[in-house]
Amino acid sequence: MLAARDNANLQSDLCNLVSWSEEWQMLFNVKKCKVMHIGYDNMKAEYLMDRVKLEHVNEEKDLGVVISEDLTWEKQCSSAVSKANRESVF
Repeated sequence: MLAARDNANLQSDLCNLVSWSEEWQMLFNVKKCKVMHIGYDNMKAEYLMDRVKLEHVNEEKDLGVVISEDLTWEKQCSSAVSKANRESVF
């Protein structure tokens, strides 16, 4: 099955990243690392970094941009409008 092989490849890549980060003493803060499953046929596999299960999120804000698992702009637009309303001066 292709999806299971893809999941195994991604887990292997995560393990390689952790090994590289340890070798170069640039460690990941695994508590801040998360996984977001995108797509209708996604198996929603669990992934580990440094033997710690990564948290699953439905949306995440990074550099002020809200990314949701359905990849729509609704959450980003709502966040921007809310912020603009809080900061507006009358």
